Order: sequence, then C-alpha cells, then structure tokens
Amino acid sequence: MSNTELLTIEPQELQFPFELKKQISCSMQLKNNTNDYVAFKVKTTNPKKYCVRPNTGVVLPHSVCDVTVTMQAQREAPIDMQCKDKFLLQSAVASPGATPKDITPELFNKESGNRVEECKLKVNYVDPPQPPSPVREGSEEGSSPRASVSDNGTINTTDSAVPRSYAESRDISSISPETKALIAKLTDEKNSAIQQSNKLHHELELLRRQGSKSSGGIPVMYVVVIALLGILLGYLMK
Repeated sequence: MSNTELLTIEPQELQFPFELKKQISCSMQLKNNTNDYVAFKVKTTNPKKYCVRPNTGVVLPHSVCDVTVTMQAQREAPIDMQCKDKFLLQSAVASPGATPKDITPELFNKESGNRVEECKLKVNYVDPPQPPSPVREGSEEGSSPRASVSDNGTINTTDSAVPRSYAESRDISSISPETKALIAKLTDEKNSAIQQSNKLHHELELLRRQGSKSSGGIPVMYVVVIALLGILLGYLMK
C-alpha cells in the first residue's frame, strides 16, 4: 500500500498476468482519508501501451475511487518478463463540490503554488492463472465402464459397475409371468420345429438314395417332402 497525505493507493505495484496477443487489465484503489475534495491525475511512461480509465477524477471526502489500467495486446514477450514501465499518480486539493470537469492542468502545477503530491507505481508481469486440471474419464459417479488395450493386445477393463450377469438376472426377474409363459411356449415350438426339420432331412436323404437306385422319374412322395420342407423352413425364417 502506497500512502500520501491526501490519498491511500492500493496496490503498491500494478501486476499484469501477462499473455501474448491478449488485453490485460488490473485495477488500483484510491482512498481519500481527508475532509477535502481531492483531484487526481494518472500518467505513464508508455501511454501508447496502456489505457487508464479514468485517468483524471475527483475523490470525495472519506470515499474510494477505482481506477482500471488496461495493457494493450502484446505480440512479443519482454526479456526475462521484466517491465520498465512506470506510472505516476498526482493528487491535489480541489475546491469543495468540484467535479472532473473542473480539473485543469494548472491544478497539478507546483510552480503555481498548489499543493501537489505524487506517487510512483511500478509495473510487474506475473504468470497467468492456471486452468483447473481436467477430471479423468471414468471418475464421475455413474459413468459407463471403459476398457484399454495394452501393448501385448490384452484388454484391460476398469469397470467398477454392477456385473453384467447380475444386471441380466435383475432384468429377467422383472419380467411378468405372462411374458415368461409366452417365451417358454415359443421356445418349445422352436425346438419342436427343429426336430421336425431334422426328421424331414433324414427322410429326404432316404428317399434320395431310393430314387437314385430306381430308373424311373422322381417319386411323388419325394416332391411332397420337398414342398413340406420348404414350408417348414419358411415358417422358421419368420
């Protein structure tokens, strides 16, 4: 904290979290501890590099004024992140009820006999704040299981969720009795159809062997069996 008899200035140094190609701002606070109206004016050794708002103003008795200093975007980083820029804050007693429009250059002219106080402020570059570390995948509650493949081709699972067999048993237990009965009936019909298909295949093989021994044409029973087999296979394909 920098102090004068008229104003208390905080902070003592202007710190900018330096980043290339980005405007950066910092603020300082001016506090008037007197019963007078105090006018101020901010100067810098590098006016093209910085923008000060407000650069002039009036601090009312026992009140505070915030000043924002913005550094223009820089294309190159300074050597060793050192900055030689400086700021000068001048303060002087103004007439009661004064406003920023009443501030004139003569008010800060010491040769005119005015009481003018000055405070020099340095500029310091600091590292920008680091972003928070990202949360690793799979660490969130309720996340889906994940797997990774090692160099030797082995699949390594990192599933801490409910086992699949347990989940399947829970799904089956939630099925209604009517649905279970329908599933059992369809399963029986499927098994019966498979058995009939195997039987027809066997009979067809016997008829084929008998037909190859006879010199006549294709038997009628052979044609009927083929038709039945085609119908049955069509039913199974549905």
